[in-house]
Amino acid sequence: MSKKVYIQSLGCPKNLVDSEVMLGGLIANNYEVTRDPEEADLLLINTCGFIQPAVEEGIDEILQLAEIKKSGFGKRLVVTGCLVQRYGSDLQKQLPEVDLFIGTQGFHHIVQELAKLDGGIKNEFKISNPTFIMDSAVPRVISTPAHRAYLKITEGCNNRCSYCLIPSLRGNLRSRKIDDLVQEAIMLASAGVKELSLIAQDLTAYGTDLGNKAPQLDDLLEALLSSSDIPWFRMLYLYPARINDRLLDLVAENPRILPYFDIPLQHISEGIIKKMNRPYGRREVDKLIEKIRVRLPESAIRTTFMVGFPGENDKDITELESFIRQQRFAHVGIFTYSNEDGCEAQKLPDQCSEQIKEERRERLMKVQSEISMELNQKYVGRTEKVLVEGLSSESDLLLEGRTIYQAPDIDGCVYITSGECTTGDILDVKITEAHHYDLVGELVESR
Repeated sequence: MSKKVYIQSLGCPKNLVDSEVMLGGLIANNYEVTRDPEEADLLLINTCGFIQPAVEEGIDEILQLAEIKKSGFGKRLVVTGCLVQRYGSDLQKQLPEVDLFIGTQGFHHIVQELAKLDGGIKNEFKISNPTFIMDSAVPRVISTPAHRAYLKITEGCNNRCSYCLIPSLRGNLRSRKIDDLVQEAIMLASAGVKELSLIAQDLTAYGTDLGNKAPQLDDLLEALLSSSDIPWFRMLYLYPARINDRLLDLVAENPRILPYFDIPLQHISEGIIKKMNRPYGRREVDKLIEKIRVRLPESAIRTTFMVGFPGENDKDITELESFIRQQRFAHVGIFTYSNEDGCEAQKLPDQCSEQIKEERRERLMKVQSEISMELNQKYVGRTEKVLVEGLSSESDLLLEGRTIYQAPDIDGCVYITSGECTTGDILDVKITEAHHYDLVGELVESR
């Protein structure tokens, strides 16, 4: 008789892939997925521990599942991921309701660990130095819509940004081999994937841990293009200091690699960038953006900025606002700095108050909202390729999709008001309206 698992995956797409690996192992061992935690035999939550709001969200969700666990005899509650890796055995002491804790190392052995629970072990705790890196032979069940998926090309990170816990949570950089990534892409293509998003903590670091003559990101992209017929490849997270001419040329020459550049800059003030321990300055950033726009004038650049970093002052924010107005990015996320135990930035003087952080965030988001509205107006009257996602989350009367300039789950979408099509189709849509973050359009041809 099969058992039922309810799984909740918090945090980033990289964490989602880990959840899909756990699902793959569980389903291969006679589990079936349920969306109702009340009927589940196994309650599984894969947590994020990157910043304090994510920690708080994780704890809240664990406590909610702990209450549900009480309602059924024999239910197991398992907590995995970055939150476990970050707080270690303190969680075990504070959450006795949890049957099993697994950090960022060993989650792929979840079936074996569950077997130990069946043998009578209680409140088991598994945490060690992260060294695991998945490969195409590891069972994985895609939890995104069937027409899109993520391909995690590395694990860990060798960058040492002063505000970031990722190296301590995920370990040092570990790149997968090109042949293995190609094999996984072929399997995903055969399953009907139309958009494959390459993800890593830093895509442009791919291969740098394998030696001077090791393949790099552009080599991987060429291999993926030649070995599969997936129509859209999207790159998520490109470190600004490592984007080279060869990569830009490859994107310009191959329309299947989407001209979408996700480049988190974090700040533009020289003093703040230096305190963040990021090895570039304003001049390098301006030069990079100009190069992208000259080589790929129709490309979309997405970035994120962090406000309220220790030592940040009004002059720094004014400079950042001016930079945002000047560069007119397609998509911008603004986040407030959060002190995290174990990060160098926690020890820096001149910490900003929460009120100042939020005021600065709102100020910059207002600027970007105006820019986004103006930029979206240029699409009105144009016909764009749109990947159809299905019925809109806003209304069953609308379809929803995305252009090549909109990444899943983080950017806006296109609301399709007329025509018939199938989820996963890539079709021409004539844009009829523009809003701050979303577009509205009609299918040129329906299926």
